[in-house]
Amino acid sequence: IATPTDYDDQTDSFDTSSIQTVLEQLQVWSTSATNTSATNTCNNANNRHSSDSAPLTAPTTTTTAPTGISIAATTTAATTTTTANNNTGISTAATAATAITHTTAATADAPTDTNHQFSVVIKSTIPVGYTDRMRQQYPQARIIFMPEFLREGTALYDNLHPSRIIVGDTGDFGQSVAQLYQTATLTSAVVELMDSKEAEATKLFANTYLAMRVGFFNELDSYALHEGLDTKSIIKGVTLDPRIGEGYNNPSFGYGGYCLPKDTKQLRANFKKVPHALISGIIDANRIRKDFIAHEILQNVADQPEAVIGIYRLAMKKDSDNFRQSSILGVIRRLLAAGKRVMIYEPTLTGVADSSRNDNPKCPATSALPAELHDLHFEPDLEQFKQDSTVIVANRWDTELTDVKAKVFTRDIFQLD
Repeated sequence: IATPTDYDDQTDSFDTSSIQTVLEQLQVWSTSATNTSATNTCNNANNRHSSDSAPLTAPTTTTTAPTGISIAATTTAATTTTTANNNTGISTAATAATAITHTTAATADAPTDTNHQFSVVIKSTIPVGYTDRMRQQYPQARIIFMPEFLREGTALYDNLHPSRIIVGDTGDFGQSVAQLYQTATLTSAVVELMDSKEAEATKLFANTYLAMRVGFFNELDSYALHEGLDTKSIIKGVTLDPRIGEGYNNPSFGYGGYCLPKDTKQLRANFKKVPHALISGIIDANRIRKDFIAHEILQNVADQPEAVIGIYRLAMKKDSDNFRQSSILGVIRRLLAAGKRVMIYEPTLTGVADSSRNDNPKCPATSALPAELHDLHFEPDLEQFKQDSTVIVANRWDTELTDVKAKVFTRDIFQLD
């Protein structure tokens, strides 16, 4: 199962309803088809490993599955890795499909357990202890958690070249799943089998560490900017220490995207009964960084009451079209709260314009944006955007801004994602 698990601030936990929807559908289906083991092919066209796979011991047939779940059935024991589609209101994590291109063949020799009607590998990020709770709730299912570690913009590459394979099961089934995923990779990866809670915690702590590192170099940059120091020189001097290293050290307006905001909050929630300061501090640091960035921008136009602040791109990363929890959105909210005029250039939102330009209707893609941004002026012409902007705010630098470099406010020191 690879469905998004948004963080619910009211319940202070992930919203895992999409996962349970799939589990319930599988339970209903497996009850009516107990003699059939199922494998979901995830509608992936990349069958590059099919010729290398071990031959099946039984023919593959098609059977009826619950709404939103594609099933290819065999008479051999098999693993069910499911991905729900948009018809059920559950978004598909497309990157998960790559790692299971030939699930049917790879699990042909998996050990059969007559106590389990189906097996499920959860890829979605979940709270610590969730897998154990689902095992109790669905005793006929063999459920394990297997986190994925994918970078935004390079998810397909990361699936084929994983840094490690973590499986939340130390038994034979865990071994089988690890071998399955190894066959779908192009490089050998370290395999770690552990209990489900440890695997769940590994995912949350890994992403929270990355958020902490982002926050550290952002605060370093805030200090340098405030004191008139050269951020690049300081970062280079710091990261030459091999214990610190040079990766993941480029300042930004804050962390965002699909994973870090929700995973840091979930880990903080897991710490409710544990004394801590650092985990909460990471989340606070990200908020403070956006306060600081907005303040610096406002200082740049303090003597220009009619200034137009141009926002160059909304996506978190240069080659991404993801606006979800993008740090620039938080900066925009602060600028609007200060009463400033804001104009946005985002070419992926083709056709978007402000309400005063009736000849250019808004694009449905604005549904991906917070409601308070829908009525802003989205300028589709880059040259017009450059001309009309008093200052251009860019979380990430792009060479198409070179001719207006003097107008650009960015903290993209190394020009890297």
